[in-house]
Amino acid sequence: MDFTIELANVDDIKYADQISQMYAESSKERGTGIAVRKPEYIAQKISKANAIIAKNGAELAGFCYIETFSKGEYVSNSGLIVAHKYRGNGLSKQIKKVAVKYARDKNPTAKLFGITTSDIVMKINSELGYIPVSFKHLTTDEEFWKGCSSCPNYDILTRNDKKMCLCTGMLAKSKEEMEFDLTHMIKQNDQKTD
Repeated sequence: MDFTIELANVDDIKYADQISQMYAESSKERGTGIAVRKPEYIAQKISKANAIIAKNGAELAGFCYIETFSKGEYVSNSGLIVAHKYRGNGLSKQIKKVAVKYARDKNPTAKLFGITTSDIVMKINSELGYIPVSFKHLTTDEEFWKGCSSCPNYDILTRNDKKMCLCTGMLAKSKEEMEFDLTHMIKQNDQKTD
């Protein structure tokens, strides 16, 4: 299948209801907890150029959005969802790659993070350089944790003072950290050859 994966624009707000419904259905199917997002929230992400959308022609195939927290110290790729009929085609990974690149380019000093109960998302994140971490390594920004309030497991999170839940926390380097690592490695190699 030939998917178009790109930054969502205001014309894509028409998909907000459908995306919201996809989250609700996925939450019921998985039974492990997923935050449900309202159409207004999705429309806001799209209108502020903070969303990646995948389409097969004019048909919605998948979606993901980014958010910054702790005054730009952290950026998350959240809400990765693929329409049922397009699952199993590697589309999740394609969307996530585009979202990670966009998040790093837009917020080069921010660490990337996320929380998930999805084995698929954990695998994709690992392939993209994320590592599992305890929640203490993630943002303490209340706005992020408020997003978990529609998850059926929110009581577990609050009962544990946002230190643990059923989700796995994952963290990846910022674009700036990655460039520093590469520069440092090149300098070390240059010193060895001198």
